[in-house]
Amino acid sequence: MAKVSPGEFIRQVRTETAKVVWPTRKETVQTAIMVMIMTTILALFFLGIDSIFSSVVQFLVGLAS
Repeated sequence: MAKVSPGEFIRQVRTETAKVVWPTRKETVQTAIMVMIMTTILALFFLGIDSIFSSVVQFLVGLAS
């Protein structure tokens, strides 16, 4: 890979940054809401699975005693 001068590097970064399509505020808010909803759903799912496994383990330990 060829070395690039700092000035050339900055020019290339500006050129590439100009190509970026930034999301609108509405898109950002919608995405954030969806992330919060999915995180909550997954947290509840894993809480349920963990509770089931905990009950099974406690039952098995009780049988072993």
